[in-house]
Formats: sequence, C-alpha cells, structure tokens
Amino acid sequence: MGKVITFGEIMLRLAPEGYYRFVQAEKYGATYGGGEANVSVSLANFGLDTAFVTKLPKHEIGQAGVNSLRRFGVDTSYIVRGGDRVGIYYLEKGASQRPSKVIYDRAGSAIATAKKEDFDWNKIFEDAEWFHFTGITPALGDEIAEICLEACKAAKAKGITVSCDLNYRNKLWSKEKAGEVMAKLCEYVDVCIANEEDANDVFGIKAKDTDVTTGKVNHEGYKDVAKQLADRFGFKKVAITLRGSISANDNNWAAMLYDGSDYYFSKNYLIHIVDRVGGGDSFGAGLIYSCINNFAPQETIEFAVAASCLKHSIEGDFNMVTVDEVKKLAGGDGSGRVQR
Repeated sequence: MGKVITFGEIMLRLAPEGYYRFVQAEKYGATYGGGEANVSVSLANFGLDTAFVTKLPKHEIGQAGVNSLRRFGVDTSYIVRGGDRVGIYYLEKGASQRPSKVIYDRAGSAIATAKKEDFDWNKIFEDAEWFHFTGITPALGDEIAEICLEACKAAKAKGITVSCDLNYRNKLWSKEKAGEVMAKLCEYVDVCIANEEDANDVFGIKAKDTDVTTGKVNHEGYKDVAKQLADRFGFKKVAITLRGSISANDNNWAAMLYDGSDYYFSKNYLIHIVDRVGGGDSFGAGLIYSCINNFAPQETIEFAVAASCLKHSIEGDFNMVTVDEVKKLAGGDGSGRVQR
C-alpha cells in the first residue's frame, strides 16, 4: 500500500479556554492544525503511511508545528524549512445561538511565500498512492496555486489518485477567484469532497430547496449537485457532507457519495459538538481510508461520516480515533456507554 501525501499549511491555533469570548480571554491554549495536516494525522491514526508537505520556519515555533505531526507518526521529511513566520488562527468557540468565530493572522507565513523550486514533486511522489489538497491552499496566493497545479500534474503523470476538498474560505479569496483557480485544478482531481455550501460558493452549483442558515438541507437536491460536478470535471467520485445546523452546539450530520452511477446516503447523526473545527477534514480522511481499502460505496460513506461524527467530540483540530472506534459507531453503536 502506497503513501498518502497531503499538501497545505499547518497553523498555530490560539483559543480562549472553554467558551470564553475573545474580549474576555486572559489566556489562550496553543495547539496546531490545518486542513491537510488534519487529514494526515487522521490517516496516521488509522494506520496508513502518510506524509505532510509544507514550508515552516527553522525557529522553535516552526519546529513545534513539525513535532505536533511527528507525535502521531506523520512523515515530515518533505517539509521545507524557511520563511519567517507560522500562520496563526484564533478560535472563539460558539455556543447555543452564538456562532464560533475564526480570525486569521497568516499573511506572509512561510508556506504563503514558498516558491515552486522549494518542492521536488517527482521525489515526493516516489512511493505515493494518493495525493490530497484543499481549496484553502491555492487561496494563499498565486504562486501557491501554481505549486498546487504542478503537484496535481506530477501526481497524474505517476497514476496517483488525486482528491480535493473544495473548502471555500471567503476570508482568503473571492468566489470569482476561487472558481477560476479551482476549475483549473479540478481537471486533475479524481475524488471531489465538498460541504453543503462549497459547490455553490466556488462553481455556482446550488442544491434546490436548501437553506443552510435555517438548517434545511434537501438531500435529494445534492444528487443534482454531485452529478453536475462529476459531469463538468470528470470526477470519479463526489462526496458531500450535509450539515443541518440547529445551533452552534447541536447539528444533524450526514453525507452523500456519488460514484458516477449511483447515490449513497449515510445514516444521520444528531451530534452535540465539543469542537467542530476539523470536522470536514476528518470526513475527508475517512473517505480516503475507505477508498484505499476498497470499501463498498455504502460502507465508504458510513465510515467517513462516523469518523467525522466522532471528531466533533474531540478538542483540537486533529481526530484522535481508531479504525475500530469508527467501525463500531458506523455499525450502529452510538450509545456512548462507558467501556470497561
């Protein structure tokens, strides 16, 4: 089984304790996370050989980011060292009807100032089976978008499966810019991952009879969204998470998988959220793991959703669960009873 390569930015996460607001906070907890890094950690926890590619400063804060990945067995040997700073994001956890808030402080981070010559993709992909990136990475700048494109081309030339989570972030770029850049990258993507809003934000493909602000998610409408995405870009698979937001603490959580011929919907979970950051990344990791292990389509979507369901109960960006724990939940045991 080949290695899974992910490429993106790992950031320093600073968050007030508990549910304190930014304006109340007198101290912040420091952890690390970021879309593709979160996927790598999840896959390493599932027992896969995975490597995370990025650029980080040589100083101690950059090294702490590297160490946060190494402790879970992620290969960090392809991380380029250089640049002046680690990107930071501040997280204020929402509660009840008050939403969570994220403030970025990532301008000029090491990865955002990376150059094409920093990465030797032929070497990085030598033993790889899968390459994963998200729409957050090319949003960091035109040069990074070009690096993503080079990586996708190199991966396809070697017959490596490419997956992308569209992950639109309006604080990083406009919908118009995202649509233009992501359309070029998606020509090389085999497996597309999106949430209930991404397809509309990036490509203007909207599900009928859906209003995410009221928690109304029409599952049938996403069949058309998935088919339009697959028809336009030739995706072999399209997976869409379906979050029905009741409040900041309570969500309905499900997903759909389209394999080019049939549609598969997971069971729905009513989740009480401890920390939702990284929820989509844990879904992506579950999907990748299932595909690599040749799970049947229904088993694939059930595993991915169950993995993500469990992540919502865990503090921090990383999903600290095992394959057995995910399979137990996917199999129907969601009681949460104490295990002795």
